[in-house]
Amino acid sequence: MMRNPEKFSALLAEVRQFVRAECLPLEEEVDRNDEIPEALVQRMREIGLFGHSIPEAYGGAGLSTEELSLVNIEVSQVATTFRARFGGNTGIASESIVVDGTPGQKKTYLPRLASGEMTGCFALTEPEAGSDATAQKTVAVRDGDSFLITGKKCFITNAPIANLFTVFARTDPDAKGAKGITAFLVERGTPGLSTSAPYRKLGQHGSPVGEVVLDRVRVAASAIVGGIEGQGFRTAMKTLNKQRINLAALCTGPAIRLVEEMAKHAQSRHQFGQPIGEFQLVQQMIAESNTEVHAARALVLETARKRDDGADVTMEASMCKLFASEMCGRVADRAVQVFGGSGYMAGNVAERFYRDVRLFRLYEGTSQIHLVNIAKRTIALAAQDAVGS
Repeated sequence: MMRNPEKFSALLAEVRQFVRAECLPLEEEVDRNDEIPEALVQRMREIGLFGHSIPEAYGGAGLSTEELSLVNIEVSQVATTFRARFGGNTGIASESIVVDGTPGQKKTYLPRLASGEMTGCFALTEPEAGSDATAQKTVAVRDGDSFLITGKKCFITNAPIANLFTVFARTDPDAKGAKGITAFLVERGTPGLSTSAPYRKLGQHGSPVGEVVLDRVRVAASAIVGGIEGQGFRTAMKTLNKQRINLAALCTGPAIRLVEEMAKHAQSRHQFGQPIGEFQLVQQMIAESNTEVHAARALVLETARKRDDGADVTMEASMCKLFASEMCGRVADRAVQVFGGSGYMAGNVAERFYRDVRLFRLYEGTSQIHLVNIAKRTIALAAQDAVGS
């Protein structure tokens, strides 16, 4: 849904200019140093990148799902680590407050997230609660008008630098599965909360990921997202439903870039006295990649529009994430193949993107989990149709 096409076109043009003129030249440096320069982060704040999905009433741009998808496709055509720096605030780290936060929580936190004053993170995953996110071991025990939270989160993007943590903990020890899980907003500096040093990772260097340790962290009951106990898992699923569309768009951008890089390399690299782009098997890899890119983009935008229209896109969001992440992995693999030996060498665009995009098939639900979810929903819909006929 395009609310104001002319205004959005200007925003998209500004984003495109920023990522290509200011981010792209720093790709190798950031990958090598594992750090984004603070001056570039400040530029992200100045042009509003931290607040794209946050409502205008709280200082953001209030982009629709379709508009945000188009922005994500654009920003991810450079190294994905740049978007990861502000992406939490425009997605998973703010969305729980946007969809379920109390008026006070929205007023307190959304303007600071939108401006980039605060960096947020989404602390759900645990050592024994990854694909089975309901297996939360982190607990929050009521103590008068407060809760004491104890537990450990892992693989949390931006944890080492975050100021605001959306922490999921079990408040009802007798409840099973998704029941009894509550989401809390916890600020850095709260006694008992600490974070690890950033992990060393295969790719996405410059995007700090680490652990969140909670040792009897005391928070007021007013820190509960939405003010209601036991609704945390529902909040998480609402947040992830939109984020999976965002992530599918973020898988499409790198594939677009890699198709362009393959095509350029195929023209400039010569073997047997001619450009390798003249060889049909190289052409096949480029053609298949470009076709899959267009299919992913179409699926993402169609699903985004349906969500903007108010439809339940839970299954389609899983399809988007599954197809786009797997597509991106295939395109990255073909890019290394087209580049040949140089594609395996550090400092090459194909090698860097190959490492960076591998994560897409793991987070926000592994490909295998999405296959299960899609199958279950497809069968359930067929059963409903059979009953109704």
